[in-house]
Amino acid sequence: MKVLSVVGNRPQFVKSAALSVALRSAGIEEVVVHTEQHYDRELSQVFFEELGLPEPRYRLAARTREVETMLPGLLGAIAAESPDWVLVYGDTNSTLAGARAAVAAGVPLAHVEAGLRSGDLAMPEERNRIEVDSVSVLLFCPDERSAGILRDEGVAGRIQVVGDVMADVHLALEPARLEHATIHRRLDVEPGRYLVATVHRDANVEEPRLGRIVQGLNRLGEPVVFPAHPRVAAALGRHPLSDHLRVVEPLGYLDFAALASRARVILTDSGGLQKEAYWYGVPCVTLRPSTEWTDTVELGANTLVDDDPDRLVAAVAAARPLPDDRPSLYGDGRAAERVAQALARLSGR
Repeated sequence: MKVLSVVGNRPQFVKSAALSVALRSAGIEEVVVHTEQHYDRELSQVFFEELGLPEPRYRLAARTREVETMLPGLLGAIAAESPDWVLVYGDTNSTLAGARAAVAAGVPLAHVEAGLRSGDLAMPEERNRIEVDSVSVLLFCPDERSAGILRDEGVAGRIQVVGDVMADVHLALEPARLEHATIHRRLDVEPGRYLVATVHRDANVEEPRLGRIVQGLNRLGEPVVFPAHPRVAAALGRHPLSDHLRVVEPLGYLDFAALASRARVILTDSGGLQKEAYWYGVPCVTLRPSTEWTDTVELGANTLVDDDPDRLVAAVAAARPLPDDRPSLYGDGRAAERVAQALARLSGR
């Protein structure tokens, strides 16, 4: 049995790390196609090295987020490999391109992280989620809430709650993360006495939103470490930045995990980092008007501030460490095992 996995950006590399191991353990051949939506080394290759991912059999060199540009390479890989399943992760344009290629080639599609909804159709990611879920044969959900959303939408595919594969990686790599504590010395920050900020979504890198976010970050009275994608760093360079706001190059997974897990507060527009902040016990301030990870907000671990500088500053000031006895969210570390078992049991051919 053969699965063709489509990855293209940083969060997908993390998600696929656990599943690649589980697929091999289940005796399933995995062919990895890297669209190279992210192609900077610290956004791409370093993840394959640190997480032990199999080397992609296909690199499309798309170097773009344009779905139509990715499709020919994906269709060629599917035609050459004749997989039993095409597997996609999350909500990126690489996810959407993989889904459309699977449908065009007549190969069953499996979607990891299915059923998430923010309710905000202005977000391209929300539209991607809806389209991918509508054509998936297998829909792997992180929790019962997302499964209920899919049932309410009447999707035709088989719905299965498996947990979150990112939780698998978080638990498996915790010892390695602790070994990367040297990042604090390299960046000259003291654990618990700095903030971490990330921005990557298109809307937040454009004006006037980015300017308003920077305005809020500039007003914070604590050190802020801001690992920035190349295009984000270029956009930030057009703004005056306070001395306490430190823009650094993108970090590898383990360095970033070590840095984020010891921050006082994480500020982000990333969906994955909202969950990771919760697992780390670090309060999160989300630079979006909505989130697909609504449990974190309901539990008071995550505050939505959109691009409002005043709300951003107030949320950071009010943030407190999460309690040790907080509820467990999004799985028990066995999501990838469940996905692999379902794929093996329900072969698409």
